[in-house]
Amino acid sequence: MENLDIKTVADVVTENIKTAHVFKKHGIDFCCGGGISIKKACEKNNVDFDTIVAELNQLENKTSYATDYNNWELDFLIDFIVNTHHKYVEENLTLLKQYGDRVAKVHGHHYTELLEIKDLIHEVSDELAAHMKKEELILFPFIKKLVQAIKNNTPIEKPHFGTVNNPIKMMEEEHDKAGDIFKRISELTDKYQTPEGACNTFKALYSKLEEFEDDLHQHVHLENNILFPKAIKLEASL
Repeated sequence: MENLDIKTVADVVTENIKTAHVFKKHGIDFCCGGGISIKKACEKNNVDFDTIVAELNQLENKTSYATDYNNWELDFLIDFIVNTHHKYVEENLTLLKQYGDRVAKVHGHHYTELLEIKDLIHEVSDELAAHMKKEELILFPFIKKLVQAIKNNTPIEKPHFGTVNNPIKMMEEEHDKAGDIFKRISELTDKYQTPEGACNTFKALYSKLEEFEDDLHQHVHLENNILFPKAIKLEASL
């Protein structure tokens, strides 16, 4: 890979989604915090820059169309986000809350961090449920209108929110908030390491939390680093 000295983490992941696994392995944020250079990200996380470069270069540079999100049409990308990531969130939030409530009730007296984890799960659940509705009912339909306006060379009525930048800024702030909640959960769980002798529900909770965080990183990356910047450019071109 070229110009890794100056490229941001988000740039590299946008070019090849497979690189996300390298950054994830080393604890480097590629979604909300992906706008900094790889060198700066390595310094921030005490990771050897040369190690990251070597691992990135080992990856197959060719990205298949199935994961070439950066070249998808925006309306298609929106449908993918809704049908894959929004659906995942909706299906798993209820399960996470059930696990969190159960484990906190049974083990919270001994592992007191579980009480905070339970509260954080409920907080992020409320945040994401409202957040996704705003995207699906307001922002995403407007971006689809932008796509059609460009394709058909037709004008578009100015939305009540003024410019697409306004809801995008709000969505990015909410992404940051959800990301911060999961950073705190990761700290409280020691990166999802269950204590020795933990019951199966305890293990299931931590496993599901880690899986959920991984999905959230992919989800936010697609919006913050691909969909939103392209929507802003699309509106500006009209």
